[in-house]
Amino acid sequence: MKNKWEIGTLARQGDVLVRCIDELPKKKVMTRANGVLAYGEVTGHSHQVEDLTRAEVLDIDNRLYLHVGEEGVRIVHDEHAPLSLPTGNYEVTIQREYAPAEIRYVVD
Repeated sequence: MKNKWEIGTLARQGDVLVRCIDELPKKKVMTRANGVLAYGEVTGHSHQVEDLTRAEVLDIDNRLYLHVGEEGVRIVHDEHAPLSLPTGNYEVTIQREYAPAEIRYVVD
């Protein structure tokens, strides 16, 4: 799956937002070996890379990134349709919501 996305393109799966970026930051990298992007706080289901041979989830400088290899990858979750991502680098954000008492992460 070649990258047809332009830099800055956004996609969402539940409370997980991914944005195509030009390149990954050049800082200390920690790989999430389980491929989980986010855990569901209500159901316990997780948003995760379907095939870890095709992509890696990276923690870089307290932010979350995804590097997708040449074949592309799907992000899966039990309650959402799969999200197909082409080759490229992505920044991953867990969406938040505003409540008068606090700003909090969206509960999926």
